[in-house]
Amino acid sequence: MANFPQSSKSFCERAVVLVPTCNPGPTWPNFLEAIQQQAVQPLKVVILDSESTDGSAQAAQARGYQVQTVSRRRFNHGRTRQQGIEQHTSGAEFVIFLTQDAILADPYALRNLLQAFNDPQVAAAYGRQLPHHNATPIAAHARLFNYPPQSHTVTLQDKTHKGIKTCFLSNSFAAYRLSALHQVGGFATDLILGEDMHLAARLLLAGHAIRYQANANVYHSHSYSLREELGRYFDTGVFHAQQRWLIETFGSAANEGIQFIRSEQHYLIKKSAYLLPEALLRNLMKYAGFKTGQFHAHMPQWLAKGLSMHKGYWV
Repeated sequence: MANFPQSSKSFCERAVVLVPTCNPGPTWPNFLEAIQQQAVQPLKVVILDSESTDGSAQAAQARGYQVQTVSRRRFNHGRTRQQGIEQHTSGAEFVIFLTQDAILADPYALRNLLQAFNDPQVAAAYGRQLPHHNATPIAAHARLFNYPPQSHTVTLQDKTHKGIKTCFLSNSFAAYRLSALHQVGGFATDLILGEDMHLAARLLLAGHAIRYQANANVYHSHSYSLREELGRYFDTGVFHAQQRWLIETFGSAANEGIQFIRSEQHYLIKKSAYLLPEALLRNLMKYAGFKTGQFHAHMPQWLAKGLSMHKGYWV
């Protein structure tokens, strides 16, 4: 094993990895192997499994990882993560969250992510997400746009030019300083999604910084169907309607959306011009889903549940 500076190694030794899962599928062995190949191992890895039926929980146990069963009916992005922190991070100083489809790209991914905490102001850090090798050009562009090759740190002062993008953070591959989480009350437990952005905003308001570590890489991308795009952005609209204070405090993301569309068009013209009509349709579905989600309070619950991607939220 390579010899790293003691400060970097000690970060890993004081970090717990928590992974919410539900039938992760055929890439799960790759996920587990990538964790075991880390040059510096975390204090422990805990799988928060929502009653998987594909043998993934047993596969994790066979590799020596602890598995906690979580009721699928009671799963909630924020609540499940917060319960994981409360139950499994005793003796730790940092917690790392991975989603089941985010595969560490190299043996130094965890070490590099945790190096963000060399800056004592940093309360949370997230890594760079690279598209999976089989990602569609549309899905690949989304990762390349949101996760550039340059690292950066943001504080509350950056809201004047970044707006709501200041709060950007992804729990697909993110680490938190536990003392900072305890200070702001941890994850909100009643959100449909966006628990990472919601927490990042509260950390910024408390005077902390958020770090993007571009040298900490995972493979993670989604090739959503049109129906899934609609549902995902419906839920995003629900989130923003319920958490209006985020836009009121940080500003809107309208300019970011325009920049994304322009970037996507240029990317597809170079890579796969035939996908331009599909990209336009997808963006229309996103916009329709988002605007519809903002009016969820005025529709019957059966309709909201039908439009939503996270249907368990409406139970």
